[in-house]
Amino acid sequence: MDEEMFFTIVGFKNYHGLKPFKVGGLLKLIKDKVNAYDDEAIAVEMRYAGKVGYVGNSTNTVFRGTMSAGRLYDKIADEGYAQIKFIGQNSAIGKILSKEEVDILKEDPDCDFYYI
Repeated sequence: MDEEMFFTIVGFKNYHGLKPFKVGGLLKLIKDKVNAYDDEAIAVEMRYAGKVGYVGNSTNTVFRGTMSAGRLYDKIADEGYAQIKFIGQNSAIGKILSKEEVDILKEDPDCDFYYI
């Protein structure tokens, strides 16, 4: 993955709010292939919290400089990994992790990387 890919996390108010989010926190992205509202939906999960939201997929929910779920959908496998990079008062932005970044995190004994 040559370019950094950032995305906006939305829908967290329907789950746990921003409470489980912390900069550097690990995320699992899962294509939600049975989503009745969005054919390109990507769910966002965190350890201990489960589903915490979705990747934004409309002009009203995607921050400038971040990618929509539609743009990310074909760039990630059915499951992918990301890390929280920014948290605002009412928002969070994550960064897709490359395979190399995931491999480095898997070797870090202090990393809480439970997905792999």
